[in-house]
Amino acid sequence: MAEITVKTTTGASAGTITLDDATFGIQPNIPVLHQVVTAQLAKARAGSQSTKTRSEVRGGGAKPYRQKGTGNSRQGSTNAPHYNGGGVALGPKPRSYAQRTPKKMIKLALRSALSDRANDGRVVVVDTWGWDAPKTKQATDALAALGIDGRTLVVIERDDLNAALSFRNLPHVQLIQVGELNAYDVLCNDWIVFTQAALAHVGGSKHEEDK
Repeated sequence: MAEITVKTTTGASAGTITLDDATFGIQPNIPVLHQVVTAQLAKARAGSQSTKTRSEVRGGGAKPYRQKGTGNSRQGSTNAPHYNGGGVALGPKPRSYAQRTPKKMIKLALRSALSDRANDGRVVVVDTWGWDAPKTKQATDALAALGIDGRTLVVIERDDLNAALSFRNLPHVQLIQVGELNAYDVLCNDWIVFTQAALAHVGGSKHEEDK
């Protein structure tokens, strides 16, 4: 099991914590990651594109010209697809792009993404944010003290309102509740920051205080 140092918001050490190998120490499964992320992006598509068929186009009720004697091929309606302003043949209609993804694959993809970030030393654990009031500057100072730069995913608990309000205005920080953690958001960010309380919901871990 891998041990990492628990930090305070000032960057000081607050003990060590052992990450669960089942969550942060597996060999990333790239095919599963690809399939789960593809399915997640597909499900996010609106699928609202629509074209009108010849039965939905306005007008075209009268026969454009008589059946015989004009020298043209016979036509029954100007709503046909080959007419300008006519309907669209085999055009797109509203649909769902959602793909069925087994729960076991979703969990494996998340564990693979977390293991990849942990293997690169990009997982940071903070003892607690512990702010009495929300303030963006204290969030910026905390990330600087932790040595974090680049895209950062901050995982918070639902009731940690001060931390959420402090981080939400930082353009390079993505906030997510621990129950919403997913492989795609992990892969989109360079750093993953947990509090000890949030980490306990992700995987088992053991904390040891500094002596």
